[in-house]
Amino acid sequence: MIVPRYYENLDILHDRTMPNRSYYIPASRRMDDLVEHRTHSDRMQLLNGDWEFRYYDSIYDLQDAFYETEYVPEGYDKIPVPSVWQMHGYDAHQYTNIRYPFPLDPPYVPQENPCGAYVHHFTYQKNAEAPRAYLNFEGVDSCFYVWLNGTYVGYSQVAHSTSEFDVTEYLNEGDNKLAVLVLKWCDGSYLEDQDKFRMSGIFRDVYLLRRPEQCIFDYYVHTAMQAEHAEVRVEFSYLGQFVPTKVIIYNKNGVLVGEGSAEASHSDGGYTHAACIKISEPVLWNPEAPYLYTMVLETANEVITDRVGIREICVQGTVIYVNGKQIKFRGVNRHDSDPVTGFTIGIDQMKRDLFLMKQHNFNAIRTSHYPNAPQFYQLCDQYGFFVIDEADLESHGASQLYCENNADWDKHVACWNEPFADNPDWMEPTLDRIQRCVMRDKNRPCVVIWSMGNESAYGCTFENALAWTKAFDPSRLTHYEGSYYYNRDKKYDFSNIDMYSMMYRTIETAMEDMQDVPDKPYLLVEYSHAMGNGPGDLEDYFGMIQSVDQVCGGFVWEWCDHAIYKGQAENGKAMYWYGGDHGEYPHDGNFCLDGLVFPDRTPGTGVIEYKNVYRPARITAYDQKTGTAVLRSYMDFVNLRDYCTAGYEVTCDGLTVSSGAIDLPSVDPRQQTEVSIPVTVPAGGRCFLKVSYYLKEETEILPAGYVLGFDELPLENEDSRNQTNVRLWYAEEKHTDAAPVVEETDRYLTITAESYTYVYNKLKGVFESMELGGAAVITKPMEINIWRAPTDNDKKIKLEWMDAQYDRSTSRSYQTEYQIVGNKVKIHSVMSVQAVSVQRFMDIDATWTISEQGAITVCMDVVRDMQFPELPRFGLRLFLPKEMQQVRYCGIGPEESYCDKRIAGSYGVYSAAVSDLHEDYIRPQENGSHCDCDYVALTGDSMTFTAVGAKPIAFNASVYTQEELTAKNHNYELVPCGSTVLCLDYAQAGIGSQSCGPKLMEQYQLDEETFRFELKMIPTIASV
Repeated sequence: MIVPRYYENLDILHDRTMPNRSYYIPASRRMDDLVEHRTHSDRMQLLNGDWEFRYYDSIYDLQDAFYETEYVPEGYDKIPVPSVWQMHGYDAHQYTNIRYPFPLDPPYVPQENPCGAYVHHFTYQKNAEAPRAYLNFEGVDSCFYVWLNGTYVGYSQVAHSTSEFDVTEYLNEGDNKLAVLVLKWCDGSYLEDQDKFRMSGIFRDVYLLRRPEQCIFDYYVHTAMQAEHAEVRVEFSYLGQFVPTKVIIYNKNGVLVGEGSAEASHSDGGYTHAACIKISEPVLWNPEAPYLYTMVLETANEVITDRVGIREICVQGTVIYVNGKQIKFRGVNRHDSDPVTGFTIGIDQMKRDLFLMKQHNFNAIRTSHYPNAPQFYQLCDQYGFFVIDEADLESHGASQLYCENNADWDKHVACWNEPFADNPDWMEPTLDRIQRCVMRDKNRPCVVIWSMGNESAYGCTFENALAWTKAFDPSRLTHYEGSYYYNRDKKYDFSNIDMYSMMYRTIETAMEDMQDVPDKPYLLVEYSHAMGNGPGDLEDYFGMIQSVDQVCGGFVWEWCDHAIYKGQAENGKAMYWYGGDHGEYPHDGNFCLDGLVFPDRTPGTGVIEYKNVYRPARITAYDQKTGTAVLRSYMDFVNLRDYCTAGYEVTCDGLTVSSGAIDLPSVDPRQQTEVSIPVTVPAGGRCFLKVSYYLKEETEILPAGYVLGFDELPLENEDSRNQTNVRLWYAEEKHTDAAPVVEETDRYLTITAESYTYVYNKLKGVFESMELGGAAVITKPMEINIWRAPTDNDKKIKLEWMDAQYDRSTSRSYQTEYQIVGNKVKIHSVMSVQAVSVQRFMDIDATWTISEQGAITVCMDVVRDMQFPELPRFGLRLFLPKEMQQVRYCGIGPEESYCDKRIAGSYGVYSAAVSDLHEDYIRPQENGSHCDCDYVALTGDSMTFTAVGAKPIAFNASVYTQEELTAKNHNYELVPCGSTVLCLDYAQAGIGSQSCGPKLMEQYQLDEETFRFELKMIPTIASV
């Protein structure tokens, strides 16, 4: 082996690296655009580009001293830096959530440890004013050894952390050879067991910094608010001796507002000098108005430019305040993830995510579960996001430790915390990761909370790290959800954790948690698991978050689907692969597809739902007689009138009948007031008042007039019945003198009239075939429909559904009778729904009425066997001719909607092609439903098929069957069935978030023992 085994030695985490410091890019002049420092600073030499690279399946296969100056690489390819090598055809992708992808044998990793040898040649010109040079790696997974011009430089680990080396003595004027050996695994991999694809390589920027002999090494910005001014205190440490330092602060418009000089001032953090500047009438930073000052640090031969946000976060009682204002985190958990570049994320990709988050009303991000690239925080400062900055630390795999009493909760957590969290051998590795996070990002105003990591249990290592964090930075809050997992037989110190946080709690258990821990703010650090078709519980959690002061908010899991792009399939669809698609073991399947947006950042219906749930204001009450509404602001800092404008429209039967602007009054954050919205409500029809909120002035991200959300309130009129349904239900039909003719056999009833022939299956209790004007209305027999393609959130209940044989259900009629009443045929069947091997699920008493024009009305009285689990859905499934592709409906749209996932939609009349109603989840599942519909009509070239319920119904229209969606693992594998599949539902179960969260709330379960389903189906010849 050509390198020492530092990668399995807990006593050597880093070798010859510089001490930790804050992130900055020095220059010889002031540079205001911090993000662009990387390309414009004359003191920075970016080494990114195509490097020579060779991959080895094992470190033992690397025998050559490839780093030597005279060595000529053989068999080397080119690979871009930064990148991860799995995205370039080396090694194999692996996705695992909790389980370690290697034996749990710390600190040892697999002997056949894959590695990559990198070589890069570059030219360097020395600078008399900045003679020293420092080599920086901003992210390497998992550990790496560095040589420059054949000389060993050093070693480091902690994948998502900057490592800096002093290479002044190793650099040549002119040509240089940089060699880096990266290993796939190291002892640090035990603390990097995050829920993600496991990828390797130099995945963040590499660069040199030219520095003077004496210069600022580190600085620490503190801000404090006084009665009429703010104080900015900057502490300094230096490379070499102290050098005179001037601090200059400008406001947003470039106007000088304060300056000072560094003076000797020792602190516990090792800072030797400090400067204090007072700013009169300061403008404070917050996510809704992210005001930043420009700070320039001047020394003799160097300038460092940074931004300062003045803000203060604290806890009073159990409430979190920022700048004296109570706040609620409207948050999301975010991984670095891209389907093409893996977790190599550039500035444009960061901006894309942040812009989308602003568009959908988020104000906070948790960097799950590691520090992001340093530029990300500068963008969060600029655009306005609270950040929970999380250390690169997760040892969740320890929870899989085989333990004799693993089924016992107390014994399980006792086992879990022993290998790492409560093991003194891991004290320094744990502290090192947290220090590297805190030291690098300590000057970013967006960072308001330090998180110790994720899902790593609790013990002495975290007690120590938390104590250091609170001592070093008492100005921010601390967080660690893993503190819930500890050995109940021991006493631990939790005093340095500022909030109590939990994951995936029901609303009821969250309330119980707060009773158990009544003295700290409560955070839903992960909730509403956004996997596949979901989440379906955002509105319910919003109600709890807003109504309980102790709840400081929540962070949805998570932002984006993780997947690997594999090109286009023959049908033109993008192919995205997830866990198991690369033949890896272990893996966790499609559990990585758990985001609000798709891998390419196409917004999913979950994020659109979130946007309207977290709109900036709501009408909480409306007096229709007086036109007086109660308007509540959900802003935390900005007066509502300064932030947005509003308008209204009145709809009747889904169509707008009147509209106007609303004169918004002054509404302070989190307060409410009355506003006048007088409207005239039409007689009859189903009427709503829709109030929309628009951004008042453009921002860096959003244009003026951008729709921020809307309210929709039902209006009362003279007839409280659903007039849309009533008119269609009792629509006058053209009568003829001739009644339909019925022919009966043992199996069928054939009903024939002037324009149609329908065949009713007496054994099934549904129609076998339907023809109108000589054309087929249905292409396959009608079905009683209780199955849906399980969503990811159905992954637990689907086992009960399948055990109950719901996916194999069929109908049976025990007795069928008919009679002709006037010009109509009435069929009565006593039925059940059943499946092989089990008793029948339900009994149905069904009456079908067929008019002389071919309209079919059905009334089903259903009695369920309550021994069976709740239903996925109940209704009818029809296969219409595939040319019936145009859909018009009156209900909740245009987004897909379910009983617990409908806030993004509004009541209206919508038109779409059947193909546009399909939400193309990467793993196929139930999608595209529209609930609370008065009617739906599908039209082809020669026929229209309309369905209306006695009460509002739900429907799906698709080219795919539930069976096809259930069977296939990827959306690009789906094959259309050749018909238009129309599901007409009495109801469907809600969506929830049980892929990782709690069970579907009871009010959204389809678990009634008895119910009545009344539906009218009207096929007509399309007018020419």
